[in-house]
Amino acid sequence: MAHSTVGVIFSNIHDDNIPELSKHRTMASIPFVGRYRLIDFALSNMVNSGITTVGIVTKNNYQSLIDHLGSGKDWDLARKDGGIILLPPYSNETDKPYTTRLEALMSITGFLNHRKEDYVVISDCDGVARMDIADIVRFHERNRADITMVYHEEESVESSYYITLEPDETDRIRGLKINPDVNGKGKFNLYVNVMVMRREYLIDTIQNAVQRGFSSFGRDILTKNVDTLRIFGYKFRGYYAGISSIQKYYKHSMEQLKREVRDELFGARDIYTKVRDSAPSKYLDGAVVKNSLISDGCIIEGTVENSILFRGVKVGKGSVVKNSVIMQDTVIEAGASLECVITDKNVVIRDRRHLSGCAELPYFIGKGRML
Repeated sequence: MAHSTVGVIFSNIHDDNIPELSKHRTMASIPFVGRYRLIDFALSNMVNSGITTVGIVTKNNYQSLIDHLGSGKDWDLARKDGGIILLPPYSNETDKPYTTRLEALMSITGFLNHRKEDYVVISDCDGVARMDIADIVRFHERNRADITMVYHEEESVESSYYITLEPDETDRIRGLKINPDVNGKGKFNLYVNVMVMRREYLIDTIQNAVQRGFSSFGRDILTKNVDTLRIFGYKFRGYYAGISSIQKYYKHSMEQLKREVRDELFGARDIYTKVRDSAPSKYLDGAVVKNSLISDGCIIEGTVENSILFRGVKVGKGSVVKNSVIMQDTVIEAGASLECVITDKNVVIRDRRHLSGCAELPYFIGKGRML
């Protein structure tokens, strides 16, 4: 990377979009595709682009996130200078956790002031994609931009808060709308919550916002200044999965069963995660597995079709699991039947239970429950 860059990742910003899975954890630590967490994608994109310092902005329920990140060694971020730095949800000026993105940025000005890098890449954890952050920074510098916002062409959105962009032929943003009505209007440019700014410019912007009493980064800084600031849009053309609801989580999980999707997401550059020394999965007499992703440590005696099984899942004799996402250490006892089901961790499905949802409304079972 031509200029040094520091990363900032928000771990909690979108928790309300998917309360079923963020009740006991941050958005960043929601499990995905068997062995990953959502933060792995933003973090790996930064590491693969040469970023060696990443600040993780926390707020609540972040114990599982701390357990997952550890020292950062699995991302080559266990360093004496830099590496992964957990940032508290409040600053020296207040003991109250932030409620908006702008307040969160205000709370990390001390971290930003102590860094020496030229640029800051800000990312949320609600998107699954393999991005070249270095290319985005080069785009930012080439256009002499104040702010570069990454967007993806979409046909629908279910998030409670989203931004659409209107770039011109030079990629400069001429229009920026928050929560517009996009139903039935065809394709639109959805901001995917990845942004690049010069570090000193970001600090000045935050200080100016404090002096003016601003509360919203989107409404008070972006929309009000779209005509005066040099805001550019970087179009991301690869695979992008926005996790904005439990339905979107299910849909994008099921997409990973397609080889072409997996090859694009996990292809040229590695997506890193916490390494566990688990035993291989066991397929006992009577096991039938078709078009499924099976993680380490599973024991299967029944039938698994078009499903994703996380580590340590047990499928009992005669049980049938179809079109489902079964998280870590779930036990499905003999004779049970599951269709379009999402289980959180440590769930027990007792023998001969029959549970069914549909693709538009998957049946969700919370962490540690027994049915």
